[in-house]
Amino acid sequence: MENGDSNEGASAFHMPEWMIQFADQKQEFNKRPTKIGRRSLSRSISQSSTDSYSSAASYTDSSDDETSPRDKQQKNSKGNSDFCVKNIKQAEFGRREIEIAEQEMPALMALRKRAQGEKPLAGAKIVGCTHITAQTAVLMETLGALGAQCRWAACNIYSTLNEVAAALAESGFPVFAWKGESEDDFWWCIDRCVNVEGWQPNMILDDGGDLTHWIYKKYPNMFKKIKGIVEESVTGVHRLYQLSKAGKLCVPAMNVNDSVTKQKFDNLYCCRESILDGLKRTTDMMFGGKQVVVCGYGEVGKGCCAALKAMGSIVYVTEIDPICALQACMDGFRLVKLNEVIRQVDIVITCTGNKNVVTREHLDRMKNSCIVCNMGHSNTEIDVASLRTPELTWERVRSQVDHVIWPDGKRIVLLAEGRLLNLSCSTVPTFVLSITATTQALALIELYNAPEGRYKQDVYLLPKKMDEYVASLHLPTFDAHLTELTDEQAKYLGLNKNGPFKPNYYRY
Repeated sequence: MENGDSNEGASAFHMPEWMIQFADQKQEFNKRPTKIGRRSLSRSISQSSTDSYSSAASYTDSSDDETSPRDKQQKNSKGNSDFCVKNIKQAEFGRREIEIAEQEMPALMALRKRAQGEKPLAGAKIVGCTHITAQTAVLMETLGALGAQCRWAACNIYSTLNEVAAALAESGFPVFAWKGESEDDFWWCIDRCVNVEGWQPNMILDDGGDLTHWIYKKYPNMFKKIKGIVEESVTGVHRLYQLSKAGKLCVPAMNVNDSVTKQKFDNLYCCRESILDGLKRTTDMMFGGKQVVVCGYGEVGKGCCAALKAMGSIVYVTEIDPICALQACMDGFRLVKLNEVIRQVDIVITCTGNKNVVTREHLDRMKNSCIVCNMGHSNTEIDVASLRTPELTWERVRSQVDHVIWPDGKRIVLLAEGRLLNLSCSTVPTFVLSITATTQALALIELYNAPEGRYKQDVYLLPKKMDEYVASLHLPTFDAHLTELTDEQAKYLGLNKNGPFKPNYYRY
């Protein structure tokens, strides 16, 4: 299905009264303290998990005891034990991180305030599989304030903030996640969210498609009561389109990943800042003069290249798409094949969403101390499995940093075992996640409340009006003032004065 066809029925979208009031009074939520203390060391967002289903975690976070959370008997202060986290005693620290994140997520907080009276998600039972961080905690608590019941697992085995998971469990959310899960733990946690006596989900919020995949595989009858799926990652959306094409998608699905507010802000601006953060925290390297090859020039690749170029790095780009390739050339980057530069570059970054972008042959040819990392969705881009052979030695340097040593003494620096760098090793900007999280919340509200027949068993893009609405909610943070069309101008352009301002085929 083409994107141009993906908004079938979306023209019928009706903005509820609370949303209209919210738009009229959106200046209020920007009144926040000017001194909010130290910025949260919160990690987060959007891309998942154990997508290859093959690479089990070889280590766990050693900052706490090594007892598996699955073997612990824990209760929160109210005596509830329907959760599984690393240490419930860390809840107070997690709550502080959540409170700091709230200051940088103004639209979600305003949505919580304006819509909780109407409870647009009353009766919704949402099962979620996302990164569990301070930012997603704000989203989860917003969904709860809007009337939803939620059960949650992590979409990535390294990105969970243990203290935040503890804070959510203390607040009564059934959360099953901890940093450093094994492959078996990962699927166990998802199952604990789904397979619950006396509780069945009617909405899915997924990041990577693992949760949706698990329900299709283990509990297909659940889809009889599920109203819809909201998916925010490249890989998860790709899976949904495959199901749709095969005629196996049995509920409507909202493709949040390709909404403008996700694609142009989360993917681009978030990665533009977090790529440097992840590399600096793990390697302490200087970027000036370093030769870097970035595989893929989509929105993530564009963000990475812009940041590295600004720091004085010499940046090469690989691409399969001639349009993205031409963009890279006109942005001043040298377009190459990976084989042409693999022997000379200091850093290799993947961000394609594909598999086996960096193969064992490439890894064998890299120079000594080359840094290898992934900014794409999952752990399939770098062929890490090919490095787990007897002739190579793995040496732990620090958390999420490994030396892989060849018999001749050459070594590469592998970050996060080829999983998502920014979520595994550093932080991402909270404000950008506010945009994505607000988009997710509104997509859930739209699908849950849509009258029967508005959405068929297919994959849809977010209605353009809703995309513009999410953007408008964040403008007051910058003291930005939109120009308004006159009646004459609106008539001349054939537009409604209040939007939408661009057709669905418009590419921002």
